[in-house]
Amino acid sequence: MRFGITVTKKIGNAVVRNRMKRRFRALIRDMLPTQGLPGHDHVLIGREGGVERDFALLRTELQAALARAAAGKGDPPRKPRTTGQRGKR
Repeated sequence: MRFGITVTKKIGNAVVRNRMKRRFRALIRDMLPTQGLPGHDHVLIGREGGVERDFALLRTELQAALARAAAGKGDPPRKPRTTGQRGKR
């Protein structure tokens, strides 16, 4: 099973982004061999507040996400984005 991790610069400086990646790698090492989907790529995306979030909560959320994926269900819908000034010239 392959995995990818992405954490954008919006999250914080390099120290914060690397800490988030280390937390993700620890979760992946622990959970992916037993709960991951064979033959699939797994991508974890770091979001705002992920570094401060309790590690046990991250583990629970990843377990729920992997269970949804195994059941053939996608992620729950997200709130719609506000357009703001983006895309206007």
